Amino acid sequence: MSISEKPNNTITLHHWLKATYPTAKYCSVGNEYSGLDWSDTEITKPTEQQCTDGISTMQSNYDAQEYARKRKAKYDALNQFELISDDAINGTTTHKDAILAIKAEFPKP
Repeated sequence: MSISEKPNNTITLHHWLKATYPTAKYCSVGNEYSGLDWSDTEITKPTEQQCTDGISTMQSNYDAQEYARKRKAKYDALNQFELISDDAINGTTTHKDAILAIKAEFPKP
């Protein structure tokens, strides 16, 4: 798959270059390797294969954390301090139960 065939919300050539070469000097037109104009004289321009492999690895790592992003959104919606406090006062387990329900909904692969 070429770099430009990746759908939205995925790792792009720009994402990978910024993460891998944060100080490199370059500009790019679009998301194709052919549109990459490397002007850095201290850092060697990566090959198209290095870019493709790097993007693929970065995308795999990102995708592997999807469950964690979904869990975080649910955790953020909880009023955890209140639940913990209420559990301590009432002798209940609502906080623990809520966390376990979220983990069950979005299991770790």
